[in-house]
Amino acid sequence: MLSLRQSNTPLRAAWVEINLAQLRRNLEIIRADMPPNLKWCSVVKDQAYGHGAVEIARETVRAGASYVAVATLDEALELRGAQIKAPILIFGERPPTALDCCIENDFTIFVNDTAQAKQADEIARKKSKFASVQVEIDTGLSRYGIRWTKAPSVIESILQLANLQLAGIMTHFAMSDELDKTFAYEQLRRFEELLQQLRERKILSSYSLLLHACNTGGYLDISKAHFDMVRMGILPLGVYPSKACRRISGLLPIMSVKTRIAAIKPIELGDTVGYGMRYRAESPRTIAVLPIGYGDGFPRVRNTGYVLVHGKRAPVIGGNAMDAMMIDITDIPQTQLWDEVVIMGKQGKDEISVHDLAAWGGTVSYDIMTRWSVRMPRVYLE
Repeated sequence: MLSLRQSNTPLRAAWVEINLAQLRRNLEIIRADMPPNLKWCSVVKDQAYGHGAVEIARETVRAGASYVAVATLDEALELRGAQIKAPILIFGERPPTALDCCIENDFTIFVNDTAQAKQADEIARKKSKFASVQVEIDTGLSRYGIRWTKAPSVIESILQLANLQLAGIMTHFAMSDELDKTFAYEQLRRFEELLQQLRERKILSSYSLLLHACNTGGYLDISKAHFDMVRMGILPLGVYPSKACRRISGLLPIMSVKTRIAAIKPIELGDTVGYGMRYRAESPRTIAVLPIGYGDGFPRVRNTGYVLVHGKRAPVIGGNAMDAMMIDITDIPQTQLWDEVVIMGKQGKDEISVHDLAAWGGTVSYDIMTRWSVRMPRVYLE
């Protein structure tokens, strides 16, 4: 469990709920939406965007994911230690000191230059193993990978190394989830330009290479870029990367964030609330204190946003602290100590989405999901 909670201690009064039953329904819906024979890679980096990497990987592998993908060696080792049997792909670049461990544990890594490929090949040879590698093509994100114009010769050199098995070639979109997909289609054109060069060199016909380009936005909106496999991280979690993407009927978020009322107190006209005295009461009010703050992952805001108490919106007042935040419950008089409060998710007929929190915090949904601290226990609902 993604938590600092000690055994035999009560559950903290602020927690994250993950609905595994809804995750399974989401996966069924997505599989029904996917074209036949299209493979998919379950991206579970950064604890599956805060949901718990092991738990999400188990469910997605059961649902048919061909790969699981992470961003660090430690993440890959956690999955392998949890007996995740699917191939594990580690995004990004690995330092020379990590190659030995990656190859020993049969992780699939990216090698994007000849020097690193030779290092990996030598380590694999000494271990009498074959190292599974992929190549990332930089078609415009300008992050990892080989520029598409320079990739053919590097790929050919990798194929000459006896202890490397080139498993795939991929690229990554810089802007697939916006209405204007001009640059995404330019990236696709560049990737296909490379593939045509590889066909002319008989590489694609001589080797079984997995081709993939799409993240969630690409899967939803750029079917021409599906190739052999798509990579999906947030879609099974019931979250879309933007408001512009195609919707799939029935998908729902699986993460909720909740807490409880830890204190209730009246304040008088003119009283201030919170650090910096950012809120001053214009009339007598009743406020409540919640034992959750920006140290737990709630955006650092001042007099912005709201929570749900008894199905009603209670405004956040003042500046939230690391471990506490205050809300105005004057209009919800039935509120009592330790009542449940929804920070993100549904209560009654109302809902606070991850996109709402992102707007309040001036950030993106990915940031909000991955921000919930390890000290917030994850409770998995079946």
